[in-house]
Amino acid sequence: MNKKKCEVCGSSHTVKNGVRKGVQLYKCQDCGYQFRGGTHVSEDDLWYAYQQEKQTIKELSERFGKSVATIKRRLQGIKRKWVQPSLSGEGFVHLDVTYWGRSFGVLLALDNQTGKPLYMAFVKSETVKDYQEAVSSIEERGYTIRGLIIDGKQSLFKSFSEYPIQMCQFHMKQIVRRYLTLNPRMFAGRELKDLVGRLHKADGANFREDYQEWKERWKDTISHKSLHRDGKMHYTHQRLRAAINSLNFYMPYLFTYQREDCKGMPNTNNKIEGTFTDLKKNLNNHSGLTQENRKRFISGFFLALESKLERINDTEKEKTGST
Repeated sequence: MNKKKCEVCGSSHTVKNGVRKGVQLYKCQDCGYQFRGGTHVSEDDLWYAYQQEKQTIKELSERFGKSVATIKRRLQGIKRKWVQPSLSGEGFVHLDVTYWGRSFGVLLALDNQTGKPLYMAFVKSETVKDYQEAVSSIEERGYTIRGLIIDGKQSLFKSFSEYPIQMCQFHMKQIVRRYLTLNPRMFAGRELKDLVGRLHKADGANFREDYQEWKERWKDTISHKSLHRDGKMHYTHQRLRAAINSLNFYMPYLFTYQREDCKGMPNTNNKIEGTFTDLKKNLNNHSGLTQENRKRFISGFFLALESKLERINDTEKEKTGST
């Protein structure tokens, strides 16, 4: 005879305990928990529906025939904690942070080839030390970093000068656009915006040559000064100069991916940005989570991603072996 298992302790020492609204009730003789009869829902099934299928507490209650209170209690009891995984191999690493509010964020490192999370940590702010700890942890666990793809925090370029670094070209465009606006009024600004707009399909040597020609053509505009209210002479077109200063700083890192020793390196951080987008879509479906529950949800998301990628890798190995 198959006896109902307790949903709390998993014991099979259960007995029928009456009927309520036509539904059989059961009681666990080990822990005393009373529950309704019906299909047992495993932790994995419940969590998958909650996290990956983005179902709300109410939807889960209707789907599994459990009360809202039971669903909440069951979810609260599911443990999901991220542990930095064992690593091997080598590759190019995406590094970035995403935030919820001003003091809660996730620092993530992804392998470019597989999309596998190499490192994940919760941070309050985006500090160089946090990034250094991530890189050190990755290498200590057996992964060789061939290069880094980052999106613009200037202090990181000096801190990781021993690695080939690719500045995300998409973020470079955003920085310039922020200074020049979408529709610059000055001809110099329009030309610079158009030049940077072609960044993603440009050859590094040709781009640098075109940029130098632009600076020479507009040198009078760039260096023009005017008298300000403080009685001092200041550069007239400060936002244009700010865009130039950013380009000058990042120029050595904009075409790293075109180097002979960096073949296979991407020129943007799109892979990690896409992962953050998926995470936020899943998390936004469950508003009002406490910070601890949010951490548990995020840990569960990356554990599921890691497991999914491992299954894909195993399947590909089987196909390769069969051929």
